[in-house]
Amino acid sequence: MTIAALEALTFGLGRLAEAAENAGHRLCLLTGDRSVYRHELARLDRGALDVVDVDTTDESACADALASLPDLRGIVNSTDTWSIPGADLAAKFGLPGPDPAAVRLLRDKSRVRSLLHTHGLSRGRALTVPADPSAAAEILREIGLPTVLKDSAGTSSRNVWLVRDEGQLHTALSQAAQRPFTGQLFAEPLFCGPVYSAETLSWNGDAKLLGVLSRQMSPEPSVREEAAAFPVALPHAELDLIQHWVGRVLKTAGHDTGFAHVEFVLTTEGPELVEINRRIGGALVGEALCRSLGTNVYDAMVDTALGRHPALLDTLAATDPAPVPGPATGFVLVYPDRPGTLTGWTGLDGLPAFPGSPEWYPTAAPGQRVEHLGDQRSCTGIVLAEAATAELALHRALSAAGSIRPAVTADGQG
Repeated sequence: MTIAALEALTFGLGRLAEAAENAGHRLCLLTGDRSVYRHELARLDRGALDVVDVDTTDESACADALASLPDLRGIVNSTDTWSIPGADLAAKFGLPGPDPAAVRLLRDKSRVRSLLHTHGLSRGRALTVPADPSAAAEILREIGLPTVLKDSAGTSSRNVWLVRDEGQLHTALSQAAQRPFTGQLFAEPLFCGPVYSAETLSWNGDAKLLGVLSRQMSPEPSVREEAAAFPVALPHAELDLIQHWVGRVLKTAGHDTGFAHVEFVLTTEGPELVEINRRIGGALVGEALCRSLGTNVYDAMVDTALGRHPALLDTLAATDPAPVPGPATGFVLVYPDRPGTLTGWTGLDGLPAFPGSPEWYPTAAPGQRVEHLGDQRSCTGIVLAEAATAELALHRALSAAGSIRPAVTADGQG
């Protein structure tokens, strides 16, 4: 029997293959570019999973590939980009899966913001605007400053502008006019405070908070992610507040089953949503969950793909509120200081000298062009370290990552 994955996150494929095997199934990855998974595939035993090369932007081609798989029982869909076609294909084949209409709602950040505002779960509302400087007056009148401009269906912090004055607003709109968008440009209020994400697992409308991930963002005006740590040791009162809030948010937005990665700002007046991703968090969030909870959380992803109650929820209910069994983790994204062609890294050989058993997870390969320094597309690799607390793990990861330098050949140089 087969579990199919319509693309996947860069990391976690090995964990997912193991989870499929635990369930008595074989994993088959459908991908349009297997180089995305070079790190994971290089570490797996040959034959650990099947890989089908197909244009995953072509839903008909994907349907044909799925139809050829032996005894297909479920489709795992762990990315934002392929969440809608994944839901549509599951429905087409009569497999367990989310309501495609609910997935379409979650992929539209402006609709989610407006919905939560209507239900009293956000102080801000969304305003869809043309990607043109002419939209400035309406934004100032309806939303005000400071504001955030972003793509309603964007990923990896692409096409996001933090705007604090009229000059920045006109500059951002002029830049937006030159960019392609996955969805539509919209404006919403900029909420002030540290950014976190709630990592949750739901079943039939009940959401369980697995923990809170810290998220260190770059200085403005860029909005790329720099570092993260899990699980954050928040006071019990704040954890209870976040658990209650995220449960209401997910229920209102129509996400009732499976993992969710809910980004929020912890403001002086409580949590304010940034966005909802109906998946495990990206980068190394899945690995952080596995280590902290002391189990392969991808088993729960397979359970939900098969339409059955995730056993992980029973395990957590039996131990709650027992201490987290595994180590905390921190990870740091490593960026170059200029665009160009990546030729390698210096400092990787010295990682074993640092505490926390730091590990290197490359996201780029030598020879690859590195551009877009303002968002995550320019990340070349991630350093992960462990410790007893998220704070200590992050310190260790920052220390180790500080010794690594991407070597980049600038344009026009040999």
